Formats: sequence, structure tokens, C-alpha cells
Amino acid sequence: MDAIQDPVSLQEPIYNEGNESIYIMDQIKDVKNTDELWADNITITEAMKKLNNREKTIISKRFFDGRTQMEVAEEIGISQAQVSRLEKSAIDRIKKMYK
Repeated sequence: MDAIQDPVSLQEPIYNEGNESIYIMDQIKDVKNTDELWADNITITEAMKKLNNREKTIISKRFFDGRTQMEVAEEIGISQAQVSRLEKSAIDRIKKMYK
């Protein structure tokens, strides 16, 4: 209510030339929520559903939490070699799903 300017519609034209108009919405860019990112997130979510619980945990900790294979191994109580093998297997399965 104490805004410096009154709110305007995103559909408000800011430039007109003949039949061509540029609207406020055309000038706003959202690099965080692009169509590509949205589609990628859906694909990743669906792929993760098809992994077993151990694979989900490893992939999640490695790629979403940024943990090393050694850190993951210590957290879940297996060797780094097992984490590496399970990670590779999970990634290979995901790749096969989307070929």
C-alpha cells in the first residue's frame, strides 16, 4: 500500500509501432524457471521414481546435495567403491530410460 508507484499490469504496452506492441511481460526474463528447466525437473523426478531406495539416496546425496562418494559411503555405511558402482549403475539405467 505504501508503494512508490502504482502497480501496473504485465499486459501493459510499453511500446507501440503500428500493429507491433511490446508489453511489460516481454521485458521480464526468468532465468530460474525456464521451460527447459521445468521439463528437466519433471524428467529427473520421473527417473528418480524408478530407482531403488539405495540408488535414490546415492544419486540425491551426490548430485543434489553435492557430496563426494567418500562422504556418501560414510553416511550410508558402505565402501566408496560400492557407491561408485551403484552410482554408475543408476546413471546407466536412467540413460537407458531416455534413449
